[in-house]
Amino acid sequence: MPNNAKHPRLEQHFVLDLVRVTEAAALAAGHCMGMGDKNLVDQAAVDAMRAMLSSMEMDGTVVIGEGEKDEAPMLYIGERIGAAKSPQVDIAVDPIDGTTLCSKGLPGAIAAIALSPRGTMRVPRELVYMDKIAVGREAKDAIDINAPVAENLKNVAKAKGRKLEELTVILLDRPRNESVLAQVRAAGARVRLISDGDIAAAIHAAMPGSNIDVLMGIGGTPEGVLAAAAIRCAGGSIQAKLWPRNDDDKRLAAKTGLNLNKVYQTEDLCGGDDVFFAATGVTGGDLLKGVRYFGGGAQSQSLVMRSRSGTIRWIETMHDFTRLDKLTGAKGGRRTAGR
Repeated sequence: MPNNAKHPRLEQHFVLDLVRVTEAAALAAGHCMGMGDKNLVDQAAVDAMRAMLSSMEMDGTVVIGEGEKDEAPMLYIGERIGAAKSPQVDIAVDPIDGTTLCSKGLPGAIAAIALSPRGTMRVPRELVYMDKIAVGREAKDAIDINAPVAENLKNVAKAKGRKLEELTVILLDRPRNESVLAQVRAAGARVRLISDGDIAAAIHAAMPGSNIDVLMGIGGTPEGVLAAAAIRCAGGSIQAKLWPRNDDDKRLAAKTGLNLNKVYQTEDLCGGDDVFFAATGVTGGDLLKGVRYFGGGAQSQSLVMRSRSGTIRWIETMHDFTRLDKLTGAKGGRRTAGR
């Protein structure tokens, strides 16, 4: 059966619907910026995101969310959400990618969501970390996660018509990435270390005209799926392998039949022929501007993409809380965005 028969075409209006979802999360979390409580940031975003998702005309299943049902009362894995019986879709959410960044008032926090036809987001949830490499369209055929770091960088540089020392590699500043970092430096490439936010980092690496050429290193598995959705829309490529932290993870992989040598390609993580991705900046960074509040409202910037068309849009939105409060009953725009 053709893929488009399995998965009915999604409507274009999902683009704006998803932007409203991430705007709501960003506006809510933005009020908590710099308060030093990342749980407060996350909860504010979750509440706002779920309220908006519940009103969407869809039958959604959360496949990437806040955890299992007994850990998360809302946006938990497996939760059904939406206000209609169709279309049936998979939903991946990270209400705030960079809760620590937002709680400290540091740049780079975003609210992110991806949506694709039901059954197309295949998530190896048993292990929480993945080793990843991601690039944009120019170098999508030049990477091999099983190859040495230096060889990958050499091939990416050739594909992009650059000298190796002109490449910039972004990776999480974590002890688990020390070996990769040392190899990148030994190869002669430039390095951009980040403390959090590897969804935004992967998007950076995949975007046309970006000043980041490659994402490398070990980061979260859920974040890898969301990144794959965005990268599909941008036309780039991500490869990943599950990364066990310890012997317990190895035993769990063996018990559940996970192959630690399997290379997950972009479409293994997020398949289907119509993928949507949206993100809104919470604290200003290289990818997106942060929420800016003013008397009676706020301004936000969002990124929205669709794989079918390859369209990438930046959306600047002015939110008038005085009008929105009358429509929704919310106070101060904390739980809503423009409809």
